[in-house]
Amino acid sequence: MLSTTTEGIPGKNYEALGLVKGSVVRAKHIGRDIMAAFRNMAGGEIYAYTELLNEAKEIATTRMEEEAKALGADAIVSVRFVTSPVMDGANEVMAYGTAVKFV
Repeated sequence: MLSTTTEGIPGKNYEALGLVKGSVVRAKHIGRDIMAAFRNMAGGEIYAYTELLNEAKEIATTRMEEEAKALGADAIVSVRFVTSPVMDGANEVMAYGTAVKFV
């Protein structure tokens, strides 16, 4: 499935099928929290959380693509990602875009 952050695909004509989205809520792991606390004191990137958010983006993207395939889409344009806290220690990652069918 072709996914792009641009509003269009050069050289392709298509019709919009509608909004598609995928989301996941991921919680921190106690072991990662302990290491993150030490990293926070020293400064620098908290790799465990970077990995956690990257995994969440992959899951959200896969779910968005599955929704697009169910509509018969060939691609998704204007893809965006949003993160938001759900509760202490848990964040939602959402991927959304417009499903399109090539004509």
